[in-house]
Amino acid sequence: MSDDLKKHVYEADRLIAEDIEAYLDQHQHKTMLRFITCGSVDDGKSTLIGRLLYDSKMIFEDQLASLARDSKAVGTQAGEIDFALLVDGLAAEREQGITIDVAYRFFATEKRKFIVADTPGHEQYTRNMVTGASTADLAVILIDARQGVLTQTRRHSYLVNLLGIKNIVLAINKMDLVGYDAARFYEIVKDYSEFAKKIGMESFLPIPISGLKGDNIVSRSPEMPWYQGPTLMAHLEEAPVNATRLQDAPFRMAVQWVNRPNLDFRGFTGQVASGVIRPGDAVRVLPSGKTTTVKAIPSFDGDKDSAVAGESVTLTFADEIDCSRGDVITRADAPCEVADQFEASIVWMAEAEMLPGRPYLLKIGAQTVTATVTEPKYEVNVNTLDHLASKTLKLNAIGVCNISTDRPIPFEAYGANHDLGGFILIDRMSNATVAAGMIHFALRRSQNIHWQAVDVNRDAHASLKNQKPCVVWFTGLSGAGKSTIANLVEKKLHAMGKHTFLLDGDNVRHGLNRDLGFTDADRVENIRRVGEVAKLMTDAGLIVLTAFISPFRSERRMVRDLMAPGEFVEVYVDTPLAVAEERDVKGLYKKARSGALKNFTGIDSPYEAPEAPELVVNTVSLSAEDAAEQVVAAILAR
Repeated sequence: MSDDLKKHVYEADRLIAEDIEAYLDQHQHKTMLRFITCGSVDDGKSTLIGRLLYDSKMIFEDQLASLARDSKAVGTQAGEIDFALLVDGLAAEREQGITIDVAYRFFATEKRKFIVADTPGHEQYTRNMVTGASTADLAVILIDARQGVLTQTRRHSYLVNLLGIKNIVLAINKMDLVGYDAARFYEIVKDYSEFAKKIGMESFLPIPISGLKGDNIVSRSPEMPWYQGPTLMAHLEEAPVNATRLQDAPFRMAVQWVNRPNLDFRGFTGQVASGVIRPGDAVRVLPSGKTTTVKAIPSFDGDKDSAVAGESVTLTFADEIDCSRGDVITRADAPCEVADQFEASIVWMAEAEMLPGRPYLLKIGAQTVTATVTEPKYEVNVNTLDHLASKTLKLNAIGVCNISTDRPIPFEAYGANHDLGGFILIDRMSNATVAAGMIHFALRRSQNIHWQAVDVNRDAHASLKNQKPCVVWFTGLSGAGKSTIANLVEKKLHAMGKHTFLLDGDNVRHGLNRDLGFTDADRVENIRRVGEVAKLMTDAGLIVLTAFISPFRSERRMVRDLMAPGEFVEVYVDTPLAVAEERDVKGLYKKARSGALKNFTGIDSPYEAPEAPELVVNTVSLSAEDAAEQVVAAILAR
């Protein structure tokens, strides 16, 4: 340990022993650097972290409470951290024969506090690496000096760059195993530089180290006098954090909640994503575009003079304007963009593949909206950087897609602001996070296409026909009797003078959906298109009958959400698989069983039965005629 470091440790121990509150106050006001360690398997990530902790005699955040309780004991323990104990704790994954998703460590030096995410090196844990890197200010990419630049080195470098981490340390580890050879170090730096240019990485800092021996970790290595750069710890203590960098950007704050404890106070609370705001500054609330000025920035210690990036604050306005959770407050003269269609990079994190056209929940900032993803423009092979044609994304795949949301949202490109440009996609049925995404830009068409108001609206169309429009959605297995019953229902309604239209699953595939097959992705798109057509027909005042297998609950819910409340009538034609297969009117089950017909619902593709349909008709106990009577009665009863 260097003399300076011994002095710092002694001073910390003295302050802890004599005035623990002063020590804790000093510790509380240190800046926080979040960084990630990544690289190939066995590049030495855990050993490096153990060495950082041991050589600098750092104190874990979660030990501070015990330090406060027993300052005498701390005075003797703070300088006696066992390196073997630290490494063993970080190597629990090896003891258990598994790879832990992301291991976080909290520690501090005299200058600053740190959170380090130790991420797994295996390709199948890409989603975990993305999770760890999503909040990082800096990335330490390790390379084994014996192995050089490997596939996972390139993969993790691509991801780090994609996630917008600008401060990159290339830690070339295990230099002791190559005799501290300067030529080997510069050879690896040259190879990595060529790859970094290809992915658009602006800069990186190469440091030759030995995690096991401690060379250039905290103290400069006498074994490598040819290296004149900073040690790893010196760089970590001086590296800029994102919050500081973002203070120079335009003001942005997503409203997380509205405080209104009484009629005389209305405040808007959130974390400042970028910039600085002061009382008297003119602001704009998006997406509404309403403007006002900041009246005050109240806090428990009195009104603040300003609020900066990274702070969680409450703002009050000079005027009563509409502002709610999810809205974004910006400077009036420098607003962010608002759009409902974007190009974005997506990292797929779910076992089930992405289904283009399926609605997902998109959470960005404090706002959650419904979004659909198009078929990928391309998937990225991060090992070769090739752009691959793909119809979907599978686990750990990375692709570029277009996304549309159900309403305009305020945003910024991810490269400019992570908070307003980064999002997650959530499965609406399971509430599981399935993807992380980074917005590139708004699509031009989102700015050029506007809703055209018309004078003859859906109410006028329905009034002329003297009926209430709706969609009667027949769902069930192939051969259940959907088309037969729907046809009978339409005949009965037509005889009553009702204005109807029947959309049949087979018929629309002769025209509107003739380009679609029967993969899960194609089935999703099939129902999306039919749902949009059905909605247009209800706008015309029609009673629309649809007969589709529509095997997935998510897509049936999507169509339900398109309609006004009460205008979607789900009819489950409940027929057991054995009965439907016995009927086999079209011979499809026979083909599916023989392997001649792939992705057939009920055989090698799933059917998700409705959980709460408006009507269930059992075609085993009911004739088609009786089932049709029940459906007509349900429609008229509305």
